[in-house]
Amino acid sequence: MTPAAPGPATWSPARIRLALLALAMGGFGIGATEFVAMGLLPELAADLLPALNASAPEEAIAQAGWLISAYALGVVVGAPTIAAAAARWPRKQLLLWLVAAFTFGTVASALLPTFELVLVARFLSAVPHGAYFGIASLVAASLMGPGKRARGVALVLSGLTIANVVGVPAITWLGQQTTWRVAYLAVAAIFALTFVAIALVVPWQPGDASASIRRELGAFRRVQVWLALGIGSIGFGGFFAMYTYIAPLATEVAGLPAASVPLVLMVVGVGMTIGNLLGGWSADRSVRRSLRGYFIALAVALAALGLVASWPPGLIVGALVVGAAAAALSPVIQARLMDVAGDSQSIAAALNHSALNLGNSLGAAAGGAAIAAGLGFVSPIWIGLGFTVAGLGLTAATIAVDRSRQRNGQVLSYATGAVTVANDA
Repeated sequence: MTPAAPGPATWSPARIRLALLALAMGGFGIGATEFVAMGLLPELAADLLPALNASAPEEAIAQAGWLISAYALGVVVGAPTIAAAAARWPRKQLLLWLVAAFTFGTVASALLPTFELVLVARFLSAVPHGAYFGIASLVAASLMGPGKRARGVALVLSGLTIANVVGVPAITWLGQQTTWRVAYLAVAAIFALTFVAIALVVPWQPGDASASIRRELGAFRRVQVWLALGIGSIGFGGFFAMYTYIAPLATEVAGLPAASVPLVLMVVGVGMTIGNLLGGWSADRSVRRSLRGYFIALAVALAALGLVASWPPGLIVGALVVGAAAAALSPVIQARLMDVAGDSQSIAAALNHSALNLGNSLGAAAGGAAIAAGLGFVSPIWIGLGFTVAGLGLTAATIAVDRSRQRNGQVLSYATGAVTVANDA
């Protein structure tokens, strides 16, 4: 018989901090592998699509954006599949398998010779993404203790946002100085180090012995789960429509040199880091108020950025605020999904990343289509504003459903939430 896992009270504070750091390191690697392509789109287009790049550079960059969409679709497919099938696995064991898959997938992305093969590799290397964040968030929430669930989620996500401050700019610079392939090998090295860190310091935790694929998939029978997924995939697509094409926005619209792209990425990363921590803090107080407030902030920030993008200081400040507002939404949407999913907690924790990366795919594709149609490199910002306004509309819809059920006398106190929905105005 397997002995019971020790609880958080039996772990030393130093062990907990190291475990959280190891989990965040995985987020750092994921942030690097997901976002570094955005700063290296011109290099990817030149190397993998040389003929098209020579004749139509804008079309080549738009087509290279498919690599970002392919990664995002891999997350969409992998997150619910792995989370539902492996909910009973010991969590540390599952995390190690997922990080190993990241490592090999990223190496393949760096070494394969053609655009089509790299496209497939990016899809496959993304499959573990949502499951990693979902399981790591459950482990972090356990380590943090009661009442700090969203902050535990935010700490895991902080690795991703810090990657945008340090890792993505540094690896983008490395790719500009060498090749994009060297940049991806550097990302693979981060995943290899993460594997070692998790193996050494993350405490063993059991899976959910009562979980089953049927129970986890039961989340999809809930209308509020679908609304939360729509909020993430459509609303968050507004950020990715802009961020995917940040490199040409900086160089072609604002007139900055290519060497400034890592700096612009760093500014977005600073905003994302601040926003992520703020979102985790506010979600533990009011999920619904946080959803409304951050979507309004994101819409205002995108509109302002669209108006001042050709002015370098305006681009820098606008990118900072857009990054902060968007990243604040991530832990809030995850908390909402975990609130409304009932017993299907493993799949709920992972589905957030399916939703956000569907938004990544939709935003990147819509922005690329606008550029390819000759609307210019500012057009993805306005596409993004449309996505964000739609996300705000879905937020209003999900709140309306809650209030309708309250009026009908239904209990809306979600057992997994840090606060009850009845008091979460």
